[in-house]
Amino acid sequence: MISITDWQKIGVGVTGFGVFFILFGILLYFDSVLLAFGNLLFLTGLSLIIGLRRTFSFFFQRHKLKGTTFFLGGVAIVLLRWPLLGMLLEAYGFVNLFKSPEKKCECQASDRAAPVTVVLIFLERPC
Repeated sequence: MISITDWQKIGVGVTGFGVFFILFGILLYFDSVLLAFGNLLFLTGLSLIIGLRRTFSFFFQRHKLKGTTFFLGGVAIVLLRWPLLGMLLEAYGFVNLFKSPEKKCECQASDRAAPVTVVLIFLERPC
């Protein structure tokens, strides 16, 4: 069983409040104060759950710098009271942070071999 520390339990609560304030801020037509407070609570809760070192290592990986820049830039824009633009930048950064890295060379080679593989599978299967 995985043991959860008290700091992680507090982090889950703080992250939950952050998500609540973000959703409530969106519901109230992009209220900048609620969105800013929700962003700060979300990032604080995340760092409490996984730790500061892991939070920094997650956000500042070389292949995730574009997503990090847009996400944290969106947080800064929301804090400067431009909520709609900030949330759009955050959403774009969030998608870029969690998308899978592109592997074009391997995908292209497997795409070319896919029809041959499908034919071989159907030929080997007994009826």
